[in-house]
Amino acid sequence: MTWNKGFATLAALCASVFVVGTSEYLIAGLLPQIGADLDVSVGTAGQAVTAYALGVVVGGPAMALLTARLPRKGLAVGLMLVFAGGSAISAVAPSFGLLLVGRVVSSLSHAVFLALALVTATRVVPAERTGSAIATVTSGFTVATLLGVPMGALLGQSAGWRAPFAVLTGLSLAGTLLLAAVLPRQEGLSTRLRDEIRVVTRRPVMLAIATTAVGFSGVSTVFTYIAPLLTVVSGFSVATVSGLLLAYGAGSFLGNLAAGRLTDKSMSATVRGVFGGLTGTLLLIPFAAVWQPAAVVAVLVLGLLATATIAPLQGLILHHAGAAPTLAVTVNVGAFNLGAAAGSVAGGAIVAAGALRWTGVGGAVLSLIGLALTYLVLPRTRTSAQDAEPEAPIAA
Repeated sequence: MTWNKGFATLAALCASVFVVGTSEYLIAGLLPQIGADLDVSVGTAGQAVTAYALGVVVGGPAMALLTARLPRKGLAVGLMLVFAGGSAISAVAPSFGLLLVGRVVSSLSHAVFLALALVTATRVVPAERTGSAIATVTSGFTVATLLGVPMGALLGQSAGWRAPFAVLTGLSLAGTLLLAAVLPRQEGLSTRLRDEIRVVTRRPVMLAIATTAVGFSGVSTVFTYIAPLLTVVSGFSVATVSGLLLAYGAGSFLGNLAAGRLTDKSMSATVRGVFGGLTGTLLLIPFAAVWQPAAVVAVLVLGLLATATIAPLQGLILHHAGAAPTLAVTVNVGAFNLGAAAGSVAGGAIVAAGALRWTGVGGAVLSLIGLALTYLVLPRTRTSAQDAEPEAPIAA
């Protein structure tokens, strides 16, 4: 495949991931409007977030198994159409129950599409650029956080909460056409379903998935409650916090791309360096939060490191998955969501205990556990070259 075709494929996948990522996080900013329009409490409206997460974690692996043998290009196009359908149901839902249906329909395509996008991305670039390819595709999520979610929330406030879902439906259809135009044709997987399941149950793969869930939960423990931390403990105004969160998003975008390049050089050094940096940063946040200049620096560094986990962690999965990566990567996508949910719960427990300032300590402990797990997944004696060596293929 020529460089131009490979670049076009990565760009199309990144744009599609941007649409999916915007939908995942957008609804959290629309809960008051949804609750008022559909006559439910904000707490009940929040179940739409939970329903989506459960669809990703539970439904994603099932969808991966059911679609394993379908041609890859047709599957990608079909998944985007499913996502568009879910967004359309959400946009016109006359009741909260139907809104939940729309969210679940969209979520069922989420994990499999992202897994398919990541696997496809690594196959249209040279082996030594796998990390950069993963980072390019997943940058769609960081741009969604930086631009898509705030813009969707603004649109929802001015034109009603249904408007962003209508726009997402249109963008999903546009993404479908783009993928149909540029994705290379690839046959369905030749591996059997039991091969996919066998890969997921391998000890290194299970450890890599656990590393994702535990390690990423450390970020979520702090980030879920970062706005009240910056206003209550640091004393920033609400407007200033919005600016800091924008800077956090920009840092996440840059950190993700930088980690992709570093993963190309050494997967093990990158993943350990990121977790080590996260552990130190999270541990310092309670002390930095009481002095505004230090708090600003801590937020920026946390932004740089938070999404820098994605490329090396997904690289770990691909490294160990060999010839049957789809289910493993799908489960790992769910592990990110599971980690985010677990971190929110852990942070909530700390906040409920009256220790808002100290969420960073809980996050640091979780990130440290993630760091320890990397030494089980990738032994320290591995060299950079060995980092890039895939597992042996599974016999069909």
